[in-house]
Amino acid sequence: MSIKSDKWIRRMAEQHGMIEPFEPGQVKQSADGQRLVSYGTSSYGYDIRCSKEFKLFTNLNSTIVDPKNFDPNSFVEVNADYCIIPPNSFALARTVEYFRIPRNVLTICLGKSTYARCGIIVNVTPFEPEWEGYVTLEFSNTTPLPAKIYANEGCAQVLFFEADADDVCETSYKDRGGKYQGQVGVTLPKI
Repeated sequence: MSIKSDKWIRRMAEQHGMIEPFEPGQVKQSADGQRLVSYGTSSYGYDIRCSKEFKLFTNLNSTIVDPKNFDPNSFVEVNADYCIIPPNSFALARTVEYFRIPRNVLTICLGKSTYARCGIIVNVTPFEPEWEGYVTLEFSNTTPLPAKIYANEGCAQVLFFEADADDVCETSYKDRGGKYQGQVGVTLPKI
């Protein structure tokens, strides 16, 4: 298995629709010249953006956080250019980009250091072979202060690993009928 470069990522996105919409370069400022948290193709990965769809965790109902029985009323929906996460809380968002992962590829999604240096952690998650959809991201605010997440700017980086030709997986995420296959919005935990 080997990590893939910017050249491979561009080819896979352009020829196979692996990432849509796709930014072949690194975007660091908006059309009007404002500085952005960068997104797009990097040397050995792709910096993804979160959309304007956020689900902000709230403890108003004093429910127990249970991945097997998650209460959707524990979230407040926010549709905005940014989301303010309360201290020691979290928010869910989805990517702007839609992914179609090839059968011979595994990805790892890591948080960007710009957010990590502010105490904002993005969950680390794989995109398994033949998974497709918008990625649901989780942002944890580990600080005692409110934290701001920006929509349509970089928030995490995806690294791509390609299997050797003789070592492609026998059973892909699609083959297993994975529960998050084809997700389109911010998706809550499922069992």
